[in-house]
Amino acid sequence: MTETLPPCPECTSEYTYELSPLLVCPECAHEWTPMSAGTAGSIENGVIKDAVGNVLVDGDTVTVIKSLKVKGSPTGIKAGTKVRNIRLVNGVDGHDIDCKIDGFGAMQLKSSVVRKA
Repeated sequence: MTETLPPCPECTSEYTYELSPLLVCPECAHEWTPMSAGTAGSIENGVIKDAVGNVLVDGDTVTVIKSLKVKGSPTGIKAGTKVRNIRLVNGVDGHDIDCKIDGFGAMQLKSSVVRKA
């Protein structure tokens, strides 16, 4: 996997590294979130869309359209689960929704597995 990270926007250092959802510059200690443009086709011009193309905004209620496995949990999130009061974020690996799900707690979801309710 030869993924090149962008240079630091502050000092243009090429030695940036990834630390959870952030990119970090070791030379000037600047931290920033990378733009995850085009992840799973759900972000267009900074607008996050659900699996069927509806525009999502903070505070929306969404429904999970596909059963999801949850690491560390014997049961997963079933299709049809409603998630209220979502928050849009630039997460890791295309996870662009931050939410709390009853029975699971806080987690991040991909917009490609939800539908606006």
